[in-house]
Amino acid sequence: MNSFKDRVALVTGASRGIGLGIAKELVQRGAKVCITARKPEPLAEAVAELGGPEVALAVPGKADDPAHQQDAVAKAVDAFGRLDMLVNNTGINPVFGPTLDIEQEAAAKILAVNVLAPLAWTRAARDAWMGEHGGSVVNVASIAGLHASPGIGMYGVSKAALIRLTVELAAELGPGIRLNAVAPAVVKTKFATALYEGREEEVSAAYPMKRLGVPADIASAVAFLLSEEASWITGQTLVLDGGVTLVGGL
Repeated sequence: MNSFKDRVALVTGASRGIGLGIAKELVQRGAKVCITARKPEPLAEAVAELGGPEVALAVPGKADDPAHQQDAVAKAVDAFGRLDMLVNNTGINPVFGPTLDIEQEAAAKILAVNVLAPLAWTRAARDAWMGEHGGSVVNVASIAGLHASPGIGMYGVSKAALIRLTVELAAELGPGIRLNAVAPAVVKTKFATALYEGREEEVSAAYPMKRLGVPADIASAVAFLLSEEASWITGQTLVLDGGVTLVGGL
């Protein structure tokens, strides 16, 4: 459980849900973490849950704000002396309905947060530390990026683009920096509540594993991809879906 001893990670969108689950897993394996999210109060609570300021640093801000990106990366390096790992977890889906009905402004915001922000975070991490010292990046995509996703089409488009971005950057940044992605199905978090609330048994029945995901399911896979055990893996997307895509489910 000390596989990440003396290593430092930055995890975006980590005040709750999948992001916090990933941060917990990394800390349990010996890493120090810088976590980001929009609101300071939940971030402060997350730092306490992770073990306090000796192992965790909170930097509040909007994921697609360039000033916040630079600030968080700089503070992580300043506080812990390095930045070995980056998890681009922040994602938004503020609209539901036919893709052609989405307002242009909303579509642009989804792409800004879900695609362009991970690109910028990766650039910032490269410039601050990884370009010279090496590192690993994991992008949190979604199975919505692998096939049609009625009702959340633009979110699916953004996650498909994130998967493609992972491939392009992996080809460009090797061998020093590895980039991979995970593509979860429905995970029981506040973000995904609308997809299962009040009908969890019905939704999970479509999964061969007969349950929905939990943050720990994603966290352990992300930790593997970040680790030296995955040192010959780059540009790949690991589907974490309880088998639902095997049977044609969303």
